[in-house]
Amino acid sequence: MNISDSLFEGKLVCLAPIDHEKDPEVEAGWTHDPAFMRMMYTEPMRPLSVFQVKKRYEELEKKIDERNNQFHFRIRASADKRLLGFCDLHWIAWPNGAAHLQLGIGSPADWRQGYGSEALHMLMRYAFAELNLYRLTAIIPEYNTPAIAFFSKAGFREEVRRRQALARDGRRWDALGFGLLVDEWKDRART
Repeated sequence: MNISDSLFEGKLVCLAPIDHEKDPEVEAGWTHDPAFMRMMYTEPMRPLSVFQVKKRYEELEKKIDERNNQFHFRIRASADKRLLGFCDLHWIAWPNGAAHLQLGIGSPADWRQGYGSEALHMLMRYAFAELNLYRLTAIIPEYNTPAIAFFSKAGFREEVRRRQALARDGRRWDALGFGLLVDEWKDRART
């Protein structure tokens, strides 16, 4: 890492702001995919219209202005700038240097292509090197084994297990908290 390295441009993806004109249609489509929604969110899923997604963007913008403890990026393909997914830092506790993160790649055709891995590495660099955070936390439902493997591969460790905290498909599931500290990130970045 050096000061001239791009924070937002990678080989496969770039981290970009929300495009209020083009993104709502793509993101609304993701909400119609139960495979994506049920792995990404723990609340009951429901399909959203383009208008509803636009309203969410407006609400998000208000929260960003009011609290300054959220950073939302859209993941775009470097080659053609098409929308692939999103990654967020939220619930930032500045005095403690702690934040939660969330990352999702919307279309199954784009899963396992390296987009999420590169976006996560860029988001970690932004969190630790630019925002000077000390720790990151990802909350993952126990049933989302691909996300558990994804974050574990990036160096996150299971720290918290909230037993039977989630209800889905007639059974109870644990909610897992995976964490990564800045020194652990630095050690991995050196290798």
